[in-house]
Parts: sequence; C-alpha cells; structure tokens
Amino acid sequence: MPENAKPLVISAPEPRTLALIFTDDARRELHRKYEIVEIEPEALAGLAPDVLGRARYIIGQPPIDPATLDRMQSLRCVLNVETNLIDNMPYERMFERGIHVVTTGAVFAAPVAELGVALALNLARGIVDADLDFRNGRELWGGDGNTSARLLSGSDIGIIGFGDLGRALSRLLTGFRANIRVFDPWLPPSILRENAVEPVPLETVLSESDTVFVVASVTSENEGFLGAKAFASMRKGAAFILLSRAGIVDFEALMDAVRSGHIVAASDVFPEEPLAPDHPVRSLPGFLRSAHRAGALDVAFKEMGDMVLEDMDLMDRGLPPMRCKRAERETVSRMRSKPVSRN
Repeated sequence: MPENAKPLVISAPEPRTLALIFTDDARRELHRKYEIVEIEPEALAGLAPDVLGRARYIIGQPPIDPATLDRMQSLRCVLNVETNLIDNMPYERMFERGIHVVTTGAVFAAPVAELGVALALNLARGIVDADLDFRNGRELWGGDGNTSARLLSGSDIGIIGFGDLGRALSRLLTGFRANIRVFDPWLPPSILRENAVEPVPLETVLSESDTVFVVASVTSENEGFLGAKAFASMRKGAAFILLSRAGIVDFEALMDAVRSGHIVAASDVFPEEPLAPDHPVRSLPGFLRSAHRAGALDVAFKEMGDMVLEDMDLMDRGLPPMRCKRAERETVSRMRSKPVSRN
C-alpha cells in the first residue's frame, strides 16, 4: 500500500447504516481518514483480492469464512455495530492472529435501564391501566385506584445478569434505596459486591424479590432456562421484567404465570419480531408490552459512531481498542442472542 494511501474500511453495518450511527461531522471524519468500501454483508467473500488484502477494519459483522479470512492479511478489527456477537466467523483463528472483535452494545445500557425502571414503576403503580381507565371514564380516584399498588422504594429487587445493562440498572435503582440481589455465574462475587449489590443464587433472586429484571444475554447455557418452575417460585404478585432477549425464557410459561395471576410482567422483547397480530400476549392482562424500543434512541446510535472512530484511531496508533467491548475467547462461541432485523 502506498505511504499516502488511506487505510481501507469495509462497511457492512446491516441493519444499521453509516448515516444512522455517525453524525454528519463524524461521517466526514470517517471518510477523511479512511477509504470506505460499502457492501452488503453477503458480498464480503466476493470482493477483489486487493480490497480484501488491504482491509484494516470491518464495520459490521458480515459472515467471514476461513478462506476469506486468510486473504485479509491486514485486518485488525471487526467492529460489530448490531451489538449481538454472531457465530459467523472463525473466532479462534482471529484470536490467534490478534484480530479484535468488538461490539458497541454498551451504548444501549443507559436507555434500556431507564425504560426498565419505567416499566417497573408502571407495574407497581398501574400507570398505563389507570390512564386508559381515565380516557374511558372508568377512573378510580385516590385510594380506590391503588388497591394493588406498591412501592419500588425499599423493596427487594433481583437482577439476572450483570453486564453493562445490569450495572446501569443497579445505578438507577440505588436511588430507590432498594435491596438489590444479583445472579451472574460469569462474574466473581467480589465484582458484584464492589458494585454495591449482593451476589446470590438464581433461586434467591426469584423467590425473594418483589421485582426481577432479566438483562442477561442468551447463551448456549441459559437458553430458555427460565420456565414454569422459575415463575412458580416467585413471590405472588411479583413483577418480572424482560429487557435482554426473549430466548432466555420459556415465553409460553411466562404468559401462563401472568394469566394465572401469580405474577405480572413486562417485556421489551418477544420470541418473534414483529409479533404476529393474533399473538395472545397482545391482549394478556397483567402484561405490559414494549416493541423492542428500549435502546433505539438516536443519541445511542450516534454514540456508536463515536466509539468506532475512537477505537480505530487507537488501533491506528498501535494501541488496543478501549471504547468498544471486546469479545472474549472463552465466551464468544457461547453467545446465542438473536440479532435484530430492524433498528
């Protein structure tokens, strides 16, 4: 490559676009510093040998087969801006070559955590149902409208999973002076205690919480592991709030637990998205629904672009990426979260 040539970046950020994840100024900076080759993800293997050989970075996570990787001798990093690590590349070979795989998922932690608290408050105080009753002239005034209301303040709260989202959530909940217990088998208890939460077994989170937040990624070890037995072990009237991926629960069992009146629930994610018009969860009383919109804020998308630019600048100078979260050799192959199909 000539000394004055720009480093080459292959852009395949589906379902994102460069316009979505970069501000106008950041996109100008991207094009000023780098040669950008925009492709559909499936087109990577068919690129010219020169393009593959010169590519320093990939924005997105298109499928990479071993033969294609062998032709990408300048590749330093795959920057996944969809945020779910996908089993579509030879991770072991990449790690052996020192190629980073990183994700911008941390940008969603704060907005998803905020919506999670909003869902918890609504389940505790019946805000949406009270508003709908008011619109239809069926409102109950004062204490008559609070027969099942309870406080989040001072309550027992359980969190399943304690990555970026779990930590953001616990910071918000601290203001409620809640007793926060956490189950995360991938973290040592000391890290949980350093974050002012109590490490406990899953059974304790389920049976001793007024509100349970599920913020864990789906892995080969926990797919569908929260089922009928888990919901039956929860306190009667407790709230179950699903914020990560529907694959972590037995969704039919969750609906049954809500239908029986044992618990109430809220979810931002569903087994299939968009959800079928006749899916029973749409009309299920005691279930609060959000259309996978918790993190989809423009400010979060634009932060992705800033993270990508900063990490590419670090790597250009021979330093490791610091803003994005790096995939770990020991856990990346266990990830099973379903990628989103729309922003």
